[in-house]
Amino acid sequence: MKQQFEAILTGSDASYDGIVNQITFDGFASAYEFESIDNSLHLIIAKDDDGKWVRLAGTEPYMSSWVDELAQQII
Repeated sequence: MKQQFEAILTGSDASYDGIVNQITFDGFASAYEFESIDNSLHLIIAKDDDGKWVRLAGTEPYMSSWVDELAQQII
């Protein structure tokens, strides 16, 4: 998995260009943080104990599809 890379998340009205960094977050040794270039979107995801990608934190409101979209770009 990548440690830092550029990513794009698709919203209902626009796309969000940003940077993803691998971080440690709230007991998760391998979480990923997306921060949009314009600072309007922030999302942290990680795999849970069952291996499913879940949202840990981020801006509100958010689209649940962003978790899957970001996970696809991480792999």
